[in-house]
Amino acid sequence: MKVALHLNDGVHFSASTESGHRFEIDGSGAVGGQDKGARPMEMVLGALAGCSAIDVMSTLRKMKQNVSDCRIEVTGERAGQIPAVFSDIQLDFAVFGNNLDQKKVQRAVKLSVEKYCSVGKMLESTARISHTTTVHPDPSHRE
Repeated sequence: MKVALHLNDGVHFSASTESGHRFEIDGSGAVGGQDKGARPMEMVLGALAGCSAIDVMSTLRKMKQNVSDCRIEVTGERAGQIPAVFSDIQLDFAVFGNNLDQKKVQRAVKLSVEKYCSVGKMLESTARISHTTTVHPDPSHRE
């Protein structure tokens, strides 16, 4: 796996991945950032949510659950000293679909957070990772 960065200006970088995708990275104003991209630690939280979301959806499909939407909000608290690693991370999953089995959805999330998510496994050495799961009917479905 490989990612290449190239400096645009200040601390704003363009990144490209081996799989052919591009994204922008920038620092906070305190270090010369100009809000032209995501901050690296925001990307870490996004990577955690994305990794877990893919695990959850893959598991729920194997469990024959018909999910219409999956939303994850992730928040992180950082240590007060340098390096300001994450010390606490909260993942809040909202899974939407009709006739979803709540126990299966909760199990899929638990398996991802506690066993399968590679990003989470890397982060758990410094951060306490917790999660909530709510199951909702598909709001667009009418009987």
